[in-house]
Amino acid sequence: MKKALVALVLLALVGAGAGYYWWTRSETASLAGYRLAKVERGPLAAAVSSTGTLRAVVQVQVGSQISGQIKELHADFNTAVKKGQTIARLDPEAFELRVRQAMADVEAARATVLTQMAAIGAQRAGVSREEVNLAEAQRDYERKQMLVEKKFISSAERDKALSVFEVGREQVKTARAQLAVGEAQVKNAEALVKQREAQLAQARVDLDRTYIRSPVDGVVIKRSVDAGQTVAASLQAPELFVIAQNLADMQVEASIDEADVGRIDEGQGATFTVDSFPGRTFAGKVTQVRSAAQTVQNVVTYTVVIATSNPDLQLLPGMTANVRIVTDRRENVVKVPNAALRFRPPASAVVMGAPAGASGSAAPAAGGGAAKGQALQKRLIGELELNADQQSKLESILAAQKGRMPGMGELPPAERAKAAQRARAELRDRMAEILSAEQKARLPAAMGEPGAAAQGGTRGRVHMPGENRALRAVDVRLGVSDGTMTEVLAGPLKEGDEVIIGAGAGARAAKAPGPGPIF
Repeated sequence: MKKALVALVLLALVGAGAGYYWWTRSETASLAGYRLAKVERGPLAAAVSSTGTLRAVVQVQVGSQISGQIKELHADFNTAVKKGQTIARLDPEAFELRVRQAMADVEAARATVLTQMAAIGAQRAGVSREEVNLAEAQRDYERKQMLVEKKFISSAERDKALSVFEVGREQVKTARAQLAVGEAQVKNAEALVKQREAQLAQARVDLDRTYIRSPVDGVVIKRSVDAGQTVAASLQAPELFVIAQNLADMQVEASIDEADVGRIDEGQGATFTVDSFPGRTFAGKVTQVRSAAQTVQNVVTYTVVIATSNPDLQLLPGMTANVRIVTDRRENVVKVPNAALRFRPPASAVVMGAPAGASGSAAPAAGGGAAKGQALQKRLIGELELNADQQSKLESILAAQKGRMPGMGELPPAERAKAAQRARAELRDRMAEILSAEQKARLPAAMGEPGAAAQGGTRGRVHMPGENRALRAVDVRLGVSDGTMTEVLAGPLKEGDEVIIGAGAGARAAKAPGPGPIF
């Protein structure tokens, strides 16, 4: 009997061990097809990535204001130049001839002035002569008038003297008028001299413009002409050289998408790399966010200027820079892999877990729209702190919304997404009618809308290994992301927890969920 009893006990132990082995093996096998990752704690930096072009801070295009043939070149690529230094020379022969012609015109105008001045002298002498004659005629007339009164001479002689006096007076007026004309001619000749002198100055300026000089201290980074080439300056000055004023200070002009430009402000730090120096990272700072939009194939971008130093002159203008602008930085935060937020397992393998900010073990719940509606209702009640009257109204609003959900499943994906957006907007509007001002401010974050990050984070869901070979879905509230990891603002996750980031070969692949109901 003892032997039989011992045998039975041993048999029971072997059976129990086999059962435990089979159960644990099934448990492990159910999760063997999933890839796991741990929740971490540490620093996190949100950034915007883009590409840009390196340019000199001051880049001057040197052109020519006159047309002509390049006779001399005194600068080439990479030539260091000083302000005022001659870097090219146009053929000056035609402009020298114009200067000589203008000088001759000035001399001729000055000679004309001298001639007119001499004529003025003669005219002034004529005026004096006529004035003397007039005075003599006046005295003769007065004498004869006195003699007529004494009856020494006849009236005819007096009248003749009067006539001579009046003629002399008119001759004086004529001489004075001729003098005024001469003086006007002198002024005209003097003005002509000034005009000829201005033409001479213009000719000398054009002659001086045959010297192409550097406007700044810098380095020639582009030369567009060769000796013997003819340049034509008409409506726009032709480009001869491009001079970078200071290559020790550079800037990157990066194109940022309109979806990301709102997160960029002046003074933010940035890093960039160039293909010429793999493995080396250069630092910079955002100095300008330009308001002018650029639209290429319906894609709207804005130019962001990032200043950087180049003391060793290794960075060259025109290099392509891969830019990363840090828009936010957090220290010692709980962070979860982005792959865990994207993972979607089969609905039959998931039980609902604790929502963001909740604690305790997960409680199974039915999947589908009803479970989502209940989860949304609980979340709104908890996060908005609704009173009894508001809870009653919320239940009526959600019931009315849920009545419209079955018809959405029959719509095409694109129409279903639009219908879901309209339903969400309608729900938000109806919710706003029963909320206070403070509750309205928290509504976007409570509904988990993408634009609610600044008001407390967006909603997300991860999946964790659960009990009875099932996966546990856990709702969390998310903060900033660096593209690989995302900050967890609220939720039951803690450092060291394992989350599922993907399905392996042993797990049944799940279809990516399309746009569906709002809850």
